[in-house]
Amino acid sequence: MSDEHAEHRNQSQGNFLTSRAGLVLLGFLAIGGILLFTEHRAHVLGALVWLPLLLCPLMHIFMHGGHGGHGGHAGHDRQDRERSKP
Repeated sequence: MSDEHAEHRNQSQGNFLTSRAGLVLLGFLAIGGILLFTEHRAHVLGALVWLPLLLCPLMHIFMHGGHGGHGGHAGHDRQDRERSKP
């Protein structure tokens, strides 16, 4: 008998976001997000101008991580040129 109650409890217990309260919460969050964006659009879009400039140092740091630094390439270029000479 207790197994039937446990199954019924698990079936009736749904996801919070699909419940009535969850849907109301999602609605309020969507309305609040739209209102915040429309009121602060000038600030947000004004900050986007600086985004490429701010991304340059981050791209430099993360994209140069794979080859081990700048100092080790000079010898390889010289050896390749010597091999390619006839």
